[in-house]
Amino acid sequence: MRIYLDNAATSWPKPDAVYQAVDRYQREIGAAAGRGSYQSAQQSQQLVSETRASCARMLGIANPNQVLFTSNGSASLNLAIHGLLHPGDHVVTTVCEHNSVLRPLHWQQENNGVQVTHVGCDEAGYISPSEIASAIGQRTKLIAITHASNVTGALQPIQEIAQLTHNAGAFLLVDAAQTAGCVSIDVESLDIDMLACGGHKGLLGPLGIGLLYLRPGIEQRINPLMQGGTGVNSFSSTQPDQMPEKFEAGNLNLPAIAGLRAAVEFLRQQTIVSIQQNHLKLTDYLLNKLSHVDSLKIFGPAADQPRVGVVSCAIEGYDPQELATALDLIAGVECRAGLHCAPRMHSALGTDQAGGLVRFSPGWATTTDDIDAAVSAVITAAENIPN
Repeated sequence: MRIYLDNAATSWPKPDAVYQAVDRYQREIGAAAGRGSYQSAQQSQQLVSETRASCARMLGIANPNQVLFTSNGSASLNLAIHGLLHPGDHVVTTVCEHNSVLRPLHWQQENNGVQVTHVGCDEAGYISPSEIASAIGQRTKLIAITHASNVTGALQPIQEIAQLTHNAGAFLLVDAAQTAGCVSIDVESLDIDMLACGGHKGLLGPLGIGLLYLRPGIEQRINPLMQGGTGVNSFSSTQPDQMPEKFEAGNLNLPAIAGLRAAVEFLRQQTIVSIQQNHLKLTDYLLNKLSHVDSLKIFGPAADQPRVGVVSCAIEGYDPQELATALDLIAGVECRAGLHCAPRMHSALGTDQAGGLVRFSPGWATTTDDIDAAVSAVITAAENIPN
C-alpha cells in the first residue's frame, strides 16, 4: 500500500493524460524543436508554442513569449537572481525562502558584494508587508519572496508587497513553487515582475521542466546565464536578443514539455479554483484529525487563514526522520522530513536544532481515506515513541 503525501516536493500520481503525452512524444515525434523543417520537427515546435501559450493563459500572461522554459524551478530562480543583480545592489528577501533563493543570494553577497536583508515572519510563517517596507533602501533593486511557505503553507500577501516594491522602484520576484497550479494566479493583477516555478508540483507535469515569467521590458535588464544554439540567427556569434530565445539556449526538454502541456490542459478542465478548494478541504480535514493527537504539535496557520495544502508537525521524542520512516513502515505513508531546504524558516520556528519537522502535503488525487490511514499511522507511532 502506498499513501503519497509529499506533493509539495513533487506531485504523484500524474493525470493519465500526462503519461500518455510523454509516451506519444517519445514514440511518435521524438524530434527537437526549432531544428528542422520536416514534419516531426514542426510538430515539436508546435508543441512548445502550444505549451507556452497554455501556461501563459493559466498565469494571466498576455504575451506567451514572456514565458521561458528552464530545467526546473531552481534554474528559473537562478536566472532571475543572477541575471538581474550587479555589485552594490540591495535585495530584500525573507526567512521563509527555499535554498533555491537563499543560496543564489548568498553567492551574490559573497562574490558580487550584493547586500541582502532577510525579513522575519510570525509563528505561522506570515510576512508583514510593513517589515518589508522598512527594509527597503535607496539601493534596493529586488524583493524576492515565496508565494507560500513550503514548511507552514502560509500564503503571503503578494499584491500588497508588489505595491510597496514598485513604489520603491524595485522589482518583485515571486517563487510560486507551492502555488502554481494550486492557487489562481494572475501576474498582471498581482503586479508581479518575475514569477518562477517548477512544472512538476502543483502544475502536475513531469520532473525536468521549469517556468520563468518576465514582465515585458525586464528581459532587457537580465543577462542570460547560457549561450548556445537556438535555431535562429545561427550566423551571429552572440545570443539572440529576442524572446524567448535569449534565455533558451540548447535543446528544450520536449518529453517534459509534452507532459506539461497535458497537465495544464487537465488543470484547465478541472479548474484551479476547484482544485484549490479540494486541497483546502483535505487540509482542513487533516488538521482536524491531527489536532486530536495529544503528543503532536502542528506548526503553521489555522485552516481558515490564507494557506496552501502543507501541514508540518512534530512528536516529542521522535527525530523527524525517524517518524517519517515509522509512518512508511506502519502504513506506507510517504511524507517529507527534515529542514525542507528552508533552514531559516526552521530557525524562525525554533525547529532547526531538532532536525526540522515532518510535512504532509495532499495532492489532487488524495482522498479522505488516505488521510485517515495516515493519521492512524501517526497515532500508532505516537503510542510507540522510541526510548
